Amino acid sequence: MKLYYTPGACSLSPHIALKESGLPHELVKVDLKAKKLATGEDFNTINPKSQVPALALDSGELITEGPVIVQMIADKAADKKLAPAQGTAERYRLQEWLNYISAEIHKTFSPLFNPLISDDAKKVFRDRVTGKFSYLDGKLGGQDYLMGQQFTVADGYLFTMLKWADRVGLDLSGMKNLMGFKDRVGARPAVQAALQAEG
Repeated sequence: MKLYYTPGACSLSPHIALKESGLPHELVKVDLKAKKLATGEDFNTINPKSQVPALALDSGELITEGPVIVQMIADKAADKKLAPAQGTAERYRLQEWLNYISAEIHKTFSPLFNPLISDDAKKVFRDRVTGKFSYLDGKLGGQDYLMGQQFTVADGYLFTMLKWADRVGLDLSGMKNLMGFKDRVGARPAVQAALQAEG
């Protein structure tokens, strides 16, 4: 498998999942601004969506969209328990978390990275995403991870979003459950390995 990634992008989530899974993989760095690989190859010829992450399977198929990729990785390494078994109530709960992070948090960050959006408009999005994090802070009370005591691929995705919060200077320090979660996930050897590999 090949993971097409960009340092600091949401591709960190499947990168963490791959490190946690122990599955053999290759990393291919993408310059998203230029839409080029280090070889000079046009990334659009690989993924016409022009986005990371993208996971190239050994079969030649390309899978895109982070929440789908991380579930595929988890299923390929079922013994690691990175996702509950398909068809169980717990699996649907995992999908609920992945969708919440994707739709409510990930997409709310997009305007904060756009230099053309006014500071007044950015304040609206900062307040909105802070509210979403506050909800998660409450849900993490009394448990180590989103699904309880077991780390799953949803935790790697949430950790990635918390790294983005740092990048845009969002102060979440008052959210003790969330900060404890960030520290726990950040201390995991696989997460450290992914962060180190991305520089």
